[in-house]
Amino acid sequence: MDISYHKRWSGKLGRDMEYKRYGYAGRPVIVFPTSQGRFYQFEDAGGVGALAEFIDTGRIQIFTVDGIDSESFFDKSGDPARRIARHEAYFRYLREEALPEFAVTAAEANSGRSLKPLFSGCSMGGYHSSNFVFRYPDLAAGVISLSGVYSTRGFLGDGLAGDIYFNSPLDYLPGVSDEALLSRLRSLRLIFCCGQGAWEEQMLAETHALERVLREKAIPAWVDYWGGDVDHDWPWWHKQLSYFFSRWLDEDLKHRLD
Repeated sequence: MDISYHKRWSGKLGRDMEYKRYGYAGRPVIVFPTSQGRFYQFEDAGGVGALAEFIDTGRIQIFTVDGIDSESFFDKSGDPARRIARHEAYFRYLREEALPEFAVTAAEANSGRSLKPLFSGCSMGGYHSSNFVFRYPDLAAGVISLSGVYSTRGFLGDGLAGDIYFNSPLDYLPGVSDEALLSRLRSLRLIFCCGQGAWEEQMLAETHALERVLREKAIPAWVDYWGGDVDHDWPWWHKQLSYFFSRWLDEDLKHRLD
């Protein structure tokens, strides 16, 4: 498998940010780590191995981004306004620095053809990938979110002042009325999955809530609930990654989502 490591200074964050790339061609996939995870977590936890067949055959090239959760959502000593401001800076880093670089690399690997990325992640990575796609659907081809949460309440409390509101999908999605934005969201291939076993209680409740919001907004999505033995842990996420990526990519071949 082709693997490369990269380190770049981020002006948006005022610090170095790292990432790894896996694969030599195919649809670019942006993977976020779980809570307070780093760019190497997805490989170390077996996520890359679970998707090896798609990487090695040139169907996807994965970019595992670094996270800064310890400076934002998990900075319990910080004031909510400062914490969400740090998260907003992280999203600016992704939009204005990381994604343009990934796009150039991916296009060169695909003989000059530009393909919008698929976003993915487990747990906190599910939250980040979904929130990013909901906010910036023009930058995405879709999302595969596993065991995600979809509000800020578990991190920042019930307050929704300022940018907190715009990072809490269960709160801002019901208010979306712009038809152009809704049309773009409806054009994406959105997959959300949650188990019903140990440590999935909050994620299960928020996934059900998200399903209701998407249905009310007529945004098509595949929302799947796995059984009571399916825990909030990597062994199950490995199975889900292989299962959902296979189906997303099969559909991608039929209807190329540029």
